[in-house]
Amino acid sequence: MVLEPGEARRARSLGDDERGAQVRMAAIASVVGTSIEWYDFFLYNTAAAVVFKDVFFPSSSDYAGTLSSFATYAVGFAARPVGAAIFGHWGDRLGRKATLIVTLVVMGLSSALIGVLPGTHSIGVAAPILLVVLRVLQGVAVGGEWSGSVLLSMEWGDRKKRGLMASWPQMGVPIGLILGTVAMSSVASASGDAFKNWGWRLPFLFSLVLVAIGLWVRLRVMETPLFAEVVEKRQVAKVPVAEVIRRHPKEIVLSALLRCSEQAPFYIFTSFALTYMEKDAGRSNTFALNAVAAAAIVALVIIPVAGHLSDSLGRKRVYAAGALLTAIIAFPYFALINTGIGVVIFLTVMLSEVPHALQYGPQASLIAEVFPTKLRYGGAGIGYQLASVIAGGPAPLLATWLLHDYGWWAISAMMVLAAVLTLIATALLPDRSRVDITDDAVYA
Repeated sequence: MVLEPGEARRARSLGDDERGAQVRMAAIASVVGTSIEWYDFFLYNTAAAVVFKDVFFPSSSDYAGTLSSFATYAVGFAARPVGAAIFGHWGDRLGRKATLIVTLVVMGLSSALIGVLPGTHSIGVAAPILLVVLRVLQGVAVGGEWSGSVLLSMEWGDRKKRGLMASWPQMGVPIGLILGTVAMSSVASASGDAFKNWGWRLPFLFSLVLVAIGLWVRLRVMETPLFAEVVEKRQVAKVPVAEVIRRHPKEIVLSALLRCSEQAPFYIFTSFALTYMEKDAGRSNTFALNAVAAAAIVALVIIPVAGHLSDSLGRKRVYAAGALLTAIIAFPYFALINTGIGVVIFLTVMLSEVPHALQYGPQASLIAEVFPTKLRYGGAGIGYQLASVIAGGPAPLLATWLLHDYGWWAISAMMVLAAVLTLIATALLPDRSRVDITDDAVYA
């Protein structure tokens, strides 16, 4: 193993100032690394909505091209549970830090290669095939990233502030969304007609710079004391992913269902909505991208607040409130966008992030706490990423089909159904926000 048994003793020997510095560094490393990973992932989401149809599926009709583009987008989500299993194994064997460095490099290189990938007019059918391969690598990387980032921050933090500490890496999603959409919007405005020829490639290439920054930050943080203690006691599982699936199948399934009302509506609001605002509400790509970026700023504020509230009110109460609010806004969301009024649309898109952030803030700790330390990377990651297959990935594709065949009301109905599933899963999942998660008896 990479981690030495003496690492736990070293972590315990840190003075208050040194430990405080490590806690801050762990939080920063989690936020920075996760932001970069999600920047790369969201670049693809944005490009899939506004560019890839023309670059990689130029001979398709508008409807078929959009479906094909969102299908390649969905492939990345299908790869995320695979990444969670692969990196979950190593994260529970070798440690959180080493695994997170690998996921960051894989994501950065995949995104940069997308930035130099020729279109279908240049290399034919090989272009969309290579695009899918690179998207799969993106999905594998982000699948292994989430639980490691959460655990790096949460396992260094104070027991009474686990909700807040675990919410810091969750902020990487809105930060990545802001960086990705602003980068695309800025390049679209600056390059004009050249945007669909070469301008869209620049934000992908910029990933290499961000990855270098992320690696510098992550290399400076120590392994978490909780995992170091597992190593010291020689309790590391030989095949952690197989063991967590065997011992905690209920928790894995409920963790996935828990995310339905957070995942599906989020990707409808941030990816499908880009196409909807342009084609059905008559708004430009720049307007849509700016509205989504503004929504991400709202989430950036609310996520840590919701995580902090979960430390005092309990994870499940805050989470259920967000799921219920998702069901309430499902129908008004499209009705307000359909008014065609710019300020109404902009505010609607911004406020749609509120219910998502109320769930996303406490979500990391709520899921991570139901698994024991030695199985937490794999268990939390697989449960979290399975939702990508059943909710997040298919959402824009399903929304495109539902809109075409039934109308916008069917998309809203789908979001209400997702909220119902989430509320059921929330009621059934254990809330361990106030227990000692180092006590193995809790998980017996």
